[in-house]
Amino acid sequence: MNRSHALALAAACTVVLAACQTTAPRNPMAIWVPSENYDTRRAQVIVVHYTEQDSVQRSLNTLRTRNSGGRVSAHYLVGDDGRIYQLVSDEHRAWHAGAGSWGNIHELNSASIGIEIDNDGKEPFSDAQVEALIRLLDDLTTRHRIPKTEVIGHSDLAPGRKIDPGPLFPWKRLFDAGFGLWPDPDAPPPPPGFDAVNALRLIGYSTDNLEATIHAYRMRFRGDNQKTLDDEDLRILHALTWRKSSVPPVGDAIE
Repeated sequence: MNRSHALALAAACTVVLAACQTTAPRNPMAIWVPSENYDTRRAQVIVVHYTEQDSVQRSLNTLRTRNSGGRVSAHYLVGDDGRIYQLVSDEHRAWHAGAGSWGNIHELNSASIGIEIDNDGKEPFSDAQVEALIRLLDDLTTRHRIPKTEVIGHSDLAPGRKIDPGPLFPWKRLFDAGFGLWPDPDAPPPPPGFDAVNALRLIGYSTDNLEATIHAYRMRFRGDNQKTLDDEDLRILHALTWRKSSVPPVGDAIE
């Protein structure tokens, strides 16, 4: 075999091996009759977390190994300096959300992209990382056709179990950039008998543990740790939901 033939054979083998590595596993019990009518996992929600750790390197180590509760991961980590790290492919299921629900979705790991923010939960989020997060959200919502409203916090899907990204997270800044929810300034005052609990459900919250849900809502929309509703909350909840009836519930397919 001459040198040119050997090089050609080596190149062909490389292509075959690469194809084998990217081909999905097949069941040996069945005859493989491939169809092109399929798609990869499609995320419907983006979940924002904080790391509650003191450095990017420590968080990268945790997200690639395990913490005290077992193995965890996220699709992305945004550093304090705005650097973005990817740990899991968008198409794969990362282990970041855990038990919880949002709207009609009850298995968030399978339906979401998780973004960890390098923050210990006690300090303001840096301008660099918020700007980087906004760029990342723009990319992800565009490429994966995720509704821009469906950017939530870990505490939103798991009230009482999780508090991140906490009351210091700048949700209004994200909304001004086009992501998440914020009260509609054009909303009229809430009508007599306005049902605040039903409004929480309409937004996407589970109300199985109402006090914990109110806490999660207050962290996001009032920036505090209160666990009761006042008149201002009724105004905010009405402003969040008065146009919601025309929008399909979270988890319903929009094609």
